[in-house]
Amino acid sequence: MMKILDFDRLSPEEFLNRDIRAEEDVSAAVDGILADVRSRGDAALRDYTRRFDGAELKDLWVAAAEFDAAREAVDPCFLETLKEAAENIRSFHERQKHNDFFLTRGSGVVMGQRWTPVERVGICVPRSPEAFPSTILMNAIPAQIAGVQDIVIVTPPRRDGTVSPEALMAAELAEVADVFKLGGAQAVAALAFGTETVPRVDKIVGPGGVFVATAKRKVFGLVDIDMIAGPSEILVLADGETDPKWAAADLLSQAEHDVLASAVLVTDSRKLAEAVRAEVEVQLETLPRQDIARRSIEDNGKIIVTDSLDKAVEAVNRIAPEHLELCVDNPFALLPRIKNAGSIFLGRSTPEALGDYFAGPNHTLPTSGTARFSSPLGVDDFMKRSSFLYYDRTALNGCAEKIADFARREGLEGHARSALSRREG
Repeated sequence: MMKILDFDRLSPEEFLNRDIRAEEDVSAAVDGILADVRSRGDAALRDYTRRFDGAELKDLWVAAAEFDAAREAVDPCFLETLKEAAENIRSFHERQKHNDFFLTRGSGVVMGQRWTPVERVGICVPRSPEAFPSTILMNAIPAQIAGVQDIVIVTPPRRDGTVSPEALMAAELAEVADVFKLGGAQAVAALAFGTETVPRVDKIVGPGGVFVATAKRKVFGLVDIDMIAGPSEILVLADGETDPKWAAADLLSQAEHDVLASAVLVTDSRKLAEAVRAEVEVQLETLPRQDIARRSIEDNGKIIVTDSLDKAVEAVNRIAPEHLELCVDNPFALLPRIKNAGSIFLGRSTPEALGDYFAGPNHTLPTSGTARFSSPLGVDDFMKRSSFLYYDRTALNGCAEKIADFARREGLEGHARSALSRREG
């Protein structure tokens, strides 16, 4: 049963009690996997796939014939839903594109900034129990909009060596042809180092369990990564007019992900707090993933009661949740006061699941309180900025002495001479 806590009596640890560091045995296991894949390449990948996924693979990639079979297998109605979701995601992320800029400063000086895409990106797509088509759309479409030329998907196979047809159709809609049957830390290793079959990438994105997260942390620097994602989180800020059935359903939508997931209700109504706690118990009884959700609720779930909406907003900003629902009469009035949240769902008719699958904003979000300083995945994550500058000789001569003086004050005579070497005369 969810704990009901008084906001004014909470310690800082009760607000920020999320730790995404791997245990030492996980870290050591990941070190071994990374080293093995780096050394043995495809042979190691086949061994780990047999060991962890129970699949005996001859080929690590998804062949064209498997895409053809998937096209026939997918429910046409769901395929239309996938297409609509893809278009929503595409239209939202198109607005994130940046323009290069040029500026001049007097005669003979030009400078500016240009954006270029990362050349090759690898997307990790977990399977639980099937590969997530939503993750493919949310990661591949922004990369495509950014102009990434080579996009590679890795996802664990089923025991029979296949990948879910829905996932393959999502890949096709996102125009990704290179899909490999790999999961876990071994997939991250393959993307970071490259093997005989799997190309080395420049950036790895996408969610995963503790082994994937640990592997991503360890290869960062050799390649870029999107973020170190912890367990899923939801915070529902609700006033007393909110239907407790809706609030309970939304809390359970994240609790069913993982026993480590966090579901939090913040409310200024003790009556609602009691009603939601009771309703969570009722809905748990019929939830297919009841065992997972119940552990999540009992271990990590909580209801925080405040004496005002002002304090409820304070609680939100201290927790910095991945998903935030504002279930109040006028959510737009609260929106400017929210400083720390990954994605914000406004109003009582905007459940978090809408963002997971369909609306358009990205569902790859900062977790574990990192919304205090990081952002949802977007087109920017697949691009790089370069600055450029041009001075003609006259323009340089006009400031060479100033540059030399600046350099010498930092003890760098070579810099000074470099600026002065081009003076006329």
